[in-house]
Amino acid sequence: MANAIIHVTNLRLRTFIGFNPDEREKKQDVVINLEIHYPADQACETDQVEQALNYKVITKEVISLVEQGHFLLLEKLVAEILEVCHRHSSVNYAKARVDKPHALRFADSVSLTLDWSKA
Repeated sequence: MANAIIHVTNLRLRTFIGFNPDEREKKQDVVINLEIHYPADQACETDQVEQALNYKVITKEVISLVEQGHFLLLEKLVAEILEVCHRHSSVNYAKARVDKPHALRFADSVSLTLDWSKA
């Protein structure tokens, strides 16, 4: 089986993230990295677009979720991003990492990673 791994790297978006008053009032930058696995046997053999996972569709769904959302915790944001990924039936594993730049003084960012696999 050809297990394809799609990486979406450094997707830069803005959302409401955090529970402090100032974080609830203005959008902040987040940087999203995705790893999505799916079986690509048919796509490899046939070279037909319909046989491949359309990462553009997933990415657009993630963009919409993040830009329209309000989140208190990184855990909730990352979990909802993972849900977007595994809604697609051919996905058998997904990992999402969200960085919140400048969340801590003296640090480039704080990040949280979650993963999901089909049982």
